[in-house]
Amino acid sequence: MVSRSYSNLLDLTSCGSPTFGREKKRLPRVATVAGVLSELDDESSNNSVGSDTPSSVSQERMIIVGNQLPLRARRKDNGTWEFTWDEDSLLLQLQDGLGDDVETIYIGCLKEEIEPSEQDDVAQYLLDTFKCVPTFLPPELFSKFYHGFCKQHLWPLFHYMLPLSPDLGGRFDRSLWQAYVSVNKIFADKVMEVISPDDDFVWVHDYHLMVLPTFLRKRFNRVRLGFFLHSPFPSSEIYRTLPVRDELLRALLNSDLIGFHTFDYARHFLSCCSRMLGISYQSKRGYIGLEYYGRTVSIKILPVGIHIGQLQSVMSLPETESKVAELKSQFRDQTVLLGVDDMDIFKGISLKLLAMEQLLLQHPDKRGRVVLVQIANPARGRGKDVQEVQSETYATVKRINNTFGRPGYTPVVLIDRPLQSYERIAYYVIAECCLVTAVRDGMNLIPYEYIICRQGSEKIDEILGTDPLTQKRSMLVVSEFIGCSPSLSGAIRVNPWNIDAVAEAMDSALMVPEAEKQMRHEKHYRYVSTHDVAYWARSFLQDLERACRDHLRRRCWGIGFGLGFRVIALDPNFRKLSVEHIVSAYKRTKHRAILLDYDGTMVQPGSMSTTPNAEAVGIFNILCRDTKNCVFIVSGRERGTLTEWFSSCERMGIAAEHGYFVRTNQNSEWETCVPVPDFEWKQIAEPVMQLYMETTDGSNIEAKESALVWNYEYADRDFGSCQAKELLDHLESVLANEPVSVKSSPNIVEVKPQGVSKGIVAERLLSTMKQKGVIPDFVLCIGDDRSDEDMFGVIMNARASLSPVAEVFPCTVGQKPSKAKYYLEDTSEILRMLQGLANASEHSTRTSSQPSH
Repeated sequence: MVSRSYSNLLDLTSCGSPTFGREKKRLPRVATVAGVLSELDDESSNNSVGSDTPSSVSQERMIIVGNQLPLRARRKDNGTWEFTWDEDSLLLQLQDGLGDDVETIYIGCLKEEIEPSEQDDVAQYLLDTFKCVPTFLPPELFSKFYHGFCKQHLWPLFHYMLPLSPDLGGRFDRSLWQAYVSVNKIFADKVMEVISPDDDFVWVHDYHLMVLPTFLRKRFNRVRLGFFLHSPFPSSEIYRTLPVRDELLRALLNSDLIGFHTFDYARHFLSCCSRMLGISYQSKRGYIGLEYYGRTVSIKILPVGIHIGQLQSVMSLPETESKVAELKSQFRDQTVLLGVDDMDIFKGISLKLLAMEQLLLQHPDKRGRVVLVQIANPARGRGKDVQEVQSETYATVKRINNTFGRPGYTPVVLIDRPLQSYERIAYYVIAECCLVTAVRDGMNLIPYEYIICRQGSEKIDEILGTDPLTQKRSMLVVSEFIGCSPSLSGAIRVNPWNIDAVAEAMDSALMVPEAEKQMRHEKHYRYVSTHDVAYWARSFLQDLERACRDHLRRRCWGIGFGLGFRVIALDPNFRKLSVEHIVSAYKRTKHRAILLDYDGTMVQPGSMSTTPNAEAVGIFNILCRDTKNCVFIVSGRERGTLTEWFSSCERMGIAAEHGYFVRTNQNSEWETCVPVPDFEWKQIAEPVMQLYMETTDGSNIEAKESALVWNYEYADRDFGSCQAKELLDHLESVLANEPVSVKSSPNIVEVKPQGVSKGIVAERLLSTMKQKGVIPDFVLCIGDDRSDEDMFGVIMNARASLSPVAEVFPCTVGQKPSKAKYYLEDTSEILRMLQGLANASEHSTRTSSQPSH
């Protein structure tokens, strides 16, 4: 019986699940699947419909999924709805980068509430007219989803605010999490209505839809899926406090490409994957990727840009020009500093106001000459914290204006009403400096907009009375904690919490020579104009295509229940080893070579007891007694330990320390596969390892006869990994002239003689059997980690040493990328398979010993 631990998350009965269209909608393309996503725990759907279903359409198409559609809605006097594109929406603007040959369909909510009786007609109209698929949510469900989980839990946490008390964001509420999952499922249902899974790309946006990739990947194993996070991603110490942390991480890893604005955000995400899921990342040719069950999840780091054409078109409007002239007159003989922020706790408006107050206190000459215009956009969330920010802002503005204001001079002009685009742009145009001092923000495109507006136009230059031939100038004071900060190298960066430093930065910005202002502006303008929203979208699509190019070549199937669902993607020839198949081959062959790894193969990884149990030893003895078999244990452990453990297996061959020491049976002497003149290199390597052991808590050194191993399994994951890289470089440097190889594997750095590998054992065994006139016609090799891949490679390419009709079974433990052709899930399955071979040997022995009649 499948676990129903997550079934309650999909039960929308308490919220009233909306009914979508009684009549079948006319879609712009033939839908290849049903419109309703199966329940999370309906495992029968994994293979019934999916990416193996042939698509009827080949044109490339992008399905863009966001919390809100890029539409504006207005109810007209006659009661009907009027819809227009929202030109300010990023989702609409990114179309410029996708190209004319890419069709786009949008899925999301409308800002306005549509009555249930109108929803079918509105949905059909939006689909036909705008290629938009609206997601209608019941008001109660939407409130729990958006104002509840998104704005009360995720948004504060991603901006580094912990719910240490009920007033700070609020404690975790599982009913809000259930609403979040339910809404993500509804979004997935809407994607199902229009997707052609083998042809379309799906691009999901922001933290509102973080579990959507799991729903889509479950339905279509090969869906081409990208996700971009527009908010910060917090450090692991903050993120790990979230009760549903693993579910969200695993859901994101069901994407093919995950995008972040900055390296810091990506680094925090990768650190969370490492610390909480044990998944490490690699960088290859400049691309960062995580191996997740055979799939490579790519990481993209690219800040979003702005739509320059739209800004320039608004700048050229007559009302903009009129507003610029009005503001020029209003602030005549005054220098304008500008802030444009949402009224929320993370934008740092109050800190900016305090810095302005400090500036006027410390520099009396600025009074009457410098004005701070603070545009405060309405907050997107609601609650006590928003009210507190508003109260503090109004009180601080009132105090500053009462203290420093005089007739004809208002030090702080607070604009807390919604502004039209042309009004906001007019303020950009006349401001000498823009202040963005958020204490934490995802990207914040205000500085980019300011730079483009300061570039101006001929008409704007005429209104301002500036020479069109003169270079433009601008100044920026930006917080260190906003996403656009790294790309604005000419800005004055500040710690917004340091009010004195912000005040000093404001003063410095006003004092910068004109030539330097021009140089800073030119540098910024060159970057912003070449990294616009089209560049961002085009780059993301290119990387998404690259990340998905191997989809059709891989075999995919899903495993796991609920939000733990993930897809295994493996080579088409890789399959589970059938016990019946191998036993059948075993029975009809006469000269068999069996090579078995020990740790992780014959004993479970992380097991408290590593000694072989009586069942395993009994199986080994039966296999060894069969004269047709040559059985070898091939391990990285020391020969003394292996000799003790397998003392009762007289005929078993043992290869210790990854094949450096070899013994064909208990009565033979130990031999070395690779001649090593001396081990003087240990005197160089051990002190270096000792240094790293002392400075890395939880690490240790394992000294073998032929090798030295630095193990950091119990150290902090990130620090241990960082130290391992340093140690690897250090050892390679000091041992450059020594006959050794330095290699890293999960949790270890190892130094061993050159040429030593488990592959040598396989080569030696097969060649020895051939020299004795015994041509192997059956080879079984089982292992679980990177060192065993050498054995797999040897036996897969050893046809010259094998019988022409040899049956070869390279088998790895678990479903994962490997040179092996087969896999078994775990140690218990391996023992069951070996028991099957042992039973066949015993039956053969009994049969041959019976007298013939």
